[in-house]
Amino acid sequence: MSFIGYLFIIAAGFFQGSFMLPMKFTRRWAWENTWLIFSITAYLICPWLIAFITLPHLSAALFSLSKHSLALLEIFGIGWGLAAVMFGLGVDMLGLALGFSIILGLSASVGTLIPMIVLSPEKLGQIQGLLTIAAVILVLAGIIACSWAGKLRNYAQEENRRKDSRSYALGFAICVASGVLSACGNLGFAFGGDVIKDAVTHGASELMAGNFLWALITIPLFACNAAYSIFLLHRNKTRKLFHLPETASYWALSASMGVLWIAGFAFYAPGTEKLGTLGTSVGWAIMMATMVVTANIWGILTGEWKTAQRQAYKFLFTGVAILIAAICLIGYANALQV
Repeated sequence: MSFIGYLFIIAAGFFQGSFMLPMKFTRRWAWENTWLIFSITAYLICPWLIAFITLPHLSAALFSLSKHSLALLEIFGIGWGLAAVMFGLGVDMLGLALGFSIILGLSASVGTLIPMIVLSPEKLGQIQGLLTIAAVILVLAGIIACSWAGKLRNYAQEENRRKDSRSYALGFAICVASGVLSACGNLGFAFGGDVIKDAVTHGASELMAGNFLWALITIPLFACNAAYSIFLLHRNKTRKLFHLPETASYWALSASMGVLWIAGFAFYAPGTEKLGTLGTSVGWAIMMATMVVTANIWGILTGEWKTAQRQAYKFLFTGVAILIAAICLIGYANALQV
């Protein structure tokens, strides 16, 4: 059964690492056009559709939920929503390979370190905490290597070098902010035990109860992303792009981003269940590492690094290898608590 669990988690990482790929084929639309359709699909329609299908008494669970639990969950969801906006912008600016590497590296380390500081500060001086801190240091080293690879890639382009440098610096800053704020998602799950218990009380299985929390925490994700997209549509006067001829496929491509994104979590939950007690620690690390590898493969295959010199590739592969090692170390550190 554990082998099937690993396959599920690898599939989850593949889907999560691929969800931005369709955006490469919607270039006649502005970023906000594609991101609005993605947000509606990923953060609103799919989570509530899954919750409706898998939770037998969804409305009763909603009405019985305490205001404190709901408010806390939505606060973390807002932080995660801001991270999601910056995720889309950062990856669009830096590309799949570099953007995913920076964001996921920071998300994996900060998402583990902050819950430990808040919930179990005594572990910081124990082997688990020390290994986590070591992993964070590795993440920083990996990000530095990836960052330098990105600069070498940009400098290989002779034209608009100064403009590219400014754009790269902004994209890098956005990706760093996104990676840090993504910890809000982990905190939401860490403090969302009452929400899951409420779903179980109203007839949900333990395997599917997390869908209730997922549907609730994605509400602010949808609100943040949709609001920013609509603001840009109005400011940039890009609403008319929805009606461009020969762009009918863009609607399906944008929606497919949302389906790929939610499919990752659909595979992840049963995968961690089949791995047993180590599922949420080792499984999470495997999914993050798979996402980094998948995004880099897609980035290279779609020509993001076709103008880069060999030295840039060396720094990129070195940085990715360091990030994967750090993520695996985080998974091992998390496994020590079980």
